[in-house]
Amino acid sequence: MFKIRTLNNISVKGLERLPRDRYEVASEISRPDAILVRSADMHQMDIPDSVVAVGRAGAGVNNIPVESLTRRGVAVFNAPGANANAVKELVLAGMLLAARNLCQAWKYTCALEGDDAELARQVEAGKKKFVGFELPGRTLGVVGLGAIGVKVANMALRLGMNVVGYDPSITVQQAWKLSSDVQPAAGIDDLLAQVDFVSFHVPLMDSTRHMINRERLALMRDGVVILNFARAGIVDDAAVLEALDSGKVYAYVCDFPTNANRAHPRVVTLPHLGASTREAEENCAVMVADEIRDYLENGNVRNAVNLPPVRLPRKGAGRLAVVNANVPDMVAQISHHLGQAHLNIVHMVNESNGNVAYTMLDTEAAIPDEVVERIAALDGVLRVRRL
Repeated sequence: MFKIRTLNNISVKGLERLPRDRYEVASEISRPDAILVRSADMHQMDIPDSVVAVGRAGAGVNNIPVESLTRRGVAVFNAPGANANAVKELVLAGMLLAARNLCQAWKYTCALEGDDAELARQVEAGKKKFVGFELPGRTLGVVGLGAIGVKVANMALRLGMNVVGYDPSITVQQAWKLSSDVQPAAGIDDLLAQVDFVSFHVPLMDSTRHMINRERLALMRDGVVILNFARAGIVDDAAVLEALDSGKVYAYVCDFPTNANRAHPRVVTLPHLGASTREAEENCAVMVADEIRDYLENGNVRNAVNLPPVRLPRKGAGRLAVVNANVPDMVAQISHHLGQAHLNIVHMVNESNGNVAYTMLDTEAAIPDEVVERIAALDGVLRVRRL
């Protein structure tokens, strides 16, 4: 029986993927095998040593201490692309909110007073303040062409917009999905110089922090619209507020309100709504539950942020899964201990992800406790599981 602890309300559709005859799932549970989380901050959490996997029902893992868990050999999974349609639709909404001045117009209407005749007079007198523009023929820049960015780019093309994209590490799978009408940019600066709108779909890390700053704002066209539904910190809010005041930037739409930006008349801030649809929550929960289950039961790795992707069909009577430092001679040492116990390896896979490697193998006979213990004691081995 596997034990799963939930730190947030996880969609029932996801939890239904964990059969109750094999899984105990609860918000309070001792010594869990895995943790399912959405937005709860795990950085100060005391995570039991029984935990072998953490699953984030969403894409970002900023709320999970990935580095420290990796040193313990704990796999961290996420659900990339499961919320892509929800974010795509919010980007479209953001572009329309900005282009048609909808939030400003709504606030104006809410503040009107008088009888209906007076309201009609004020509406006709005031509507000229909210004249906007249409999307067809405008150019959208998409920074980050993963699951979300590709959907955003393809959607904008269907709206009649021109699209420029930039992602130096786009995968083959996403490139197949991206329309050939999306024009590639030579770099972020090249993209920013061409666009009327720019939307960011990248994780927050040192290389992406403040991708929009004072220097890059100077490269952009006057009247640009900036959209950030990715992560706070990708855009330098102070620089954008200055550019809004000067007229360089027409509007800023983001999912990350602060006391500095939320009161500005040309800023639309939303309460982190990117993945806040029933469909996205269900998709994320289903995806991460399936990943956790396959890892716990079979050792297969899919969409782990700290382990390489590995899938090995089962053969033989015993299976061993080893998370280890990516250093020379690890596979030989593991094989040596199996050989000493006269255990023949049926098949094996070893893949690496940076400083971490993952070795999974099947043996003809069951693997005794003492062999598992000897492998676990090897220098560089972070976690061993017999499945």
